Amino acid sequence: QVQLVESGGGLVQVGGSLRLSCAASGRTFRSYAMGWFRQAPGKEREFVGTIKWSSGRTYYADSVKGRFTISRDNAKNTVYLQMNSLKPEDTAVYYCAGASSFAVTSEAEYDYWGQGTQVTVSS
Repeated sequence: QVQLVESGGGLVQVGGSLRLSCAASGRTFRSYAMGWFRQAPGKEREFVGTIKWSSGRTYYADSVKGRFTISRDNAKNTVYLQMNSLKPEDTAVYYCAGASSFAVTSEAEYDYWGQGTQVTVSS
């Protein structure tokens, strides 16, 4: 059974940092791309960024470019989302997901999803 489990969410002040983790199990994702999405209250889920597991190549939404960094640890089968210089508009539930193609921004392209973790940025 494929599982993606996010962790690391919480409450942080404006300008602070947070690192989210996404632990993958149940299948190998080495040929996949792992993406991060987020959904704020009352809004559609939006693409944040993605990493190609095999090469480590990354691609980000303009709204987070320069502030967020995605990385992966092959030994731990875990993908990370490092979030710096957080803003109130970054408040959302963050999801990790797996897709068979890299640099896809549509959630319809992602086959596997985690349950999400809440990130709240307070001013």
